[in-house]
Amino acid sequence: MANPEGNPFPAEQRLEQRLGPVLRRRDQVQAGTTDQRLLDTEGDSQWVHTDPWRVMRIQSEFVEGFGALAELPSAISVFGSARTPAGTPEYEAGVRIGRALVDAGFAVITGGGPGAMEAANRGAREGNGVSVGLGIELPFEQGLNPHVDIGINFRYFFVRKTMFVKYAQGFVVLPGGLGTLDELFEALTLVQTGKVTRFPIVLFGTEYWGGLVNWLRDTVIAQGKASEKDLLLFHVTDDVDEAIALVTKEAGR
Repeated sequence: MANPEGNPFPAEQRLEQRLGPVLRRRDQVQAGTTDQRLLDTEGDSQWVHTDPWRVMRIQSEFVEGFGALAELPSAISVFGSARTPAGTPEYEAGVRIGRALVDAGFAVITGGGPGAMEAANRGAREGNGVSVGLGIELPFEQGLNPHVDIGINFRYFFVRKTMFVKYAQGFVVLPGGLGTLDELFEALTLVQTGKVTRFPIVLFGTEYWGGLVNWLRDTVIAQGKASEKDLLLFHVTDDVDEAIALVTKEAGR
């Protein structure tokens, strides 16, 4: 169990269990440990960079993700910018959304980072719900925020995206950047093509998302690149209660 000296968080937040790439904290800690190590010998190490080995590593990420998340209750994935400062209206909205989702009976899944992701995880944790963070290996290390109870760090974006969709019944999308847009349009494409069904998508922040919605309607749809009905694939709101009602109602609650 990790209990580093100088940890700024209270003692009850420090209880951790690491199972390979999976991080569990507080009441999500399980009995026992899983110690998996790759035994290597000295010599040529180029084999670890070949495509067949990468396939095995990709497979292991799917296995770890499925194993860690298979017993989650119904969940909603919440996306948003890692650059959203704490204390701002956007951050506080994320906290309220996370708390409200837990009150509605859902676990909360985020990218596990700071900003809007931290806000939603914080709301879930303060509501005594299940707070999940799915991190990603990046050149600049962010780490999982302290409000994550079940955390997994992935090497591959596409494995991580699968987990966001497979273990969630819907998405709430707070204002965000390119990563948030990537996750949003991935979900929209899956719904549009029928790869997933009954999957509500709610965009929170009419002012922020208004320009994107106008572009979709006035350019993409106007030029025949999408259908008018595609605007029905998502909802836009500024109201936390409405966002929760939309995402949970369509998710089957």
